[in-house]
Amino acid sequence: MSFTLSRARRPRPPRGGRPQTWRGILLAAGLIVVALVVERVIPPLTGQVRVADGDSLEVAGERVRLDGLDAPELHQSCGEGERSWPCGLKAREALQALVAQGEVTCRPVDEDRYGRAVARCAVDGADIGAQLVRKGWAVATSLAYRGEERSAQAAGAGIWAGPFEMPADWRARHPRPAE
Repeated sequence: MSFTLSRARRPRPPRGGRPQTWRGILLAAGLIVVALVVERVIPPLTGQVRVADGDSLEVAGERVRLDGLDAPELHQSCGEGERSWPCGLKAREALQALVAQGEVTCRPVDEDRYGRAVARCAVDGADIGAQLVRKGWAVATSLAYRGEERSAQAAGAGIWAGPFEMPADWRARHPRPAE
């Protein structure tokens, strides 16, 4: 008795890649085009700027919270006991100094529960959020500013100079009065 082994032919994938791959690429390209169009259609916020606290400002009458970071609250203190200092006021002063450097432009990306625009803002093209986090006046809440936060922490800059309570934890212990 003899056996013969035959090679089964495997079907070849169609030339030009899989249909799912092309659909994914086309979807990604479409989303990029939509994002670029929306960026051009929704005008940036520019105009007179008033700083409320370390991560909130008013641009041309529109309330804005900076995206991707959280600064100490205005009445928050850092440090302990005799070495306590008003880090919330210092964070506001840092934001005031930044916006005083030139023209502020904010691009809204969302809206928060208080009706404020959540935006990425720049002064003369330089990202305000990145500068605040790098100088230690805010903590990163997204991946966007993690590198700046590590640098500030390593340098002991701003709030990283000593012990402090995370702004979100401080707010939880000091809730806003009902409006």
